[in-house]
Amino acid sequence: MEALGVVMNGVTGRMGYRQHLVRSILAINEEGGVALSGGRRVPLRPVLVGRDAAKLKGIAGRHSIADWTTDLDSALADDRAAIYFDAQTTNARVAAVTLAIDAGKHVYTEKPTAETVDEAVALARAARRAGVKNGVVQDKLFLPGLLKLARLIEGGFFGRILSVRGEFGYWVFEGDWQPAQRPSWNYRAEDGGGIVLDMFPHWTYVLESLFGQVEAVTARAVTHVGERVDEQGRAYKVTADDAAYAIFELAGGIVAQINSSWATRVHRDELVEFQVDGTHGSAVAGLRRCRVQHRGMTPMPVWNPDLPATEPFRDQWQEVPDNADFGNGFKVQWERFVRHVVEDAPFPHDFTAGARGVQIAELGLRSSSEGVRVEVPELAS
Repeated sequence: MEALGVVMNGVTGRMGYRQHLVRSILAINEEGGVALSGGRRVPLRPVLVGRDAAKLKGIAGRHSIADWTTDLDSALADDRAAIYFDAQTTNARVAAVTLAIDAGKHVYTEKPTAETVDEAVALARAARRAGVKNGVVQDKLFLPGLLKLARLIEGGFFGRILSVRGEFGYWVFEGDWQPAQRPSWNYRAEDGGGIVLDMFPHWTYVLESLFGQVEAVTARAVTHVGERVDEQGRAYKVTADDAAYAIFELAGGIVAQINSSWATRVHRDELVEFQVDGTHGSAVAGLRRCRVQHRGMTPMPVWNPDLPATEPFRDQWQEVPDNADFGNGFKVQWERFVRHVVEDAPFPHDFTAGARGVQIAELGLRSSSEGVRVEVPELAS
């Protein structure tokens, strides 16, 4: 089958290069392409786009990729390219995605889809008017730990779910005495940075896919580290939030608390963990692992501050088995989007779902700035 052209904008960045190009597109091609119904496979032809010609040339040479350019318009004019993918900085996304929609390309993009909910809704409307298929990366739904958690929910393990508690984050070095693990634009609001805009869209699709609709948000966004050093060794003032502490009220009375921080040191088994408590059992799910404690196996701790704790609390939980080969979450979602484009297979993670994440981020920032609980209105369609 003829290769399907994919214009990839932003592959010189860490996420665009490692997860989307190398571990998704190129890995798919190593397997002969995306498996379609009837046993056919469609290989993918990446067309690399970016602003830095030297970096693009280097990546193309390293992976024997024939097509790369710094001219987005020429890439979008290629009739052999059916899909446009965007992994740029957030503030550059709306303009580029709009160009791709106008060029008649199907669009798959990193989140958030925009910096404001109005822009995100406008993109969803534009894609719908143009009749192009559209999708947003929602990778955490495909993590082994969360897939196991979804299996537990589907099987009725929890009984009635009461609450969700999430912890995400790690210490991002300031960039002076050790290199920062995240790009400097993440810490500049004027460039679309900030942990709320970055992470609340993730929490939105995780919570709403697994537990229920977000009905209200109470959040506090802060900047803990006020000065950092960029990739060129220049000190700069941090203008975006680097930590957020939030309560999400979900349909059915479930309360979710999620802390997100790039200024915390990790004392947990994985960089993100969710504890779910229900009437019949509890679970702790991370990137890969998921452990459970059923009500029939729940011990009886007794509060006594006068004596040292002797119970091995972590040992009292059971590991949920894999029972499947989950694969790389980014790659799995790429395969689903390609099948959506080629044979109209279902793909629920569209621009409207992406706009929902931007809406919750925007309301979280409003809650923080005004110091109030904010109810979530119906999203304009």
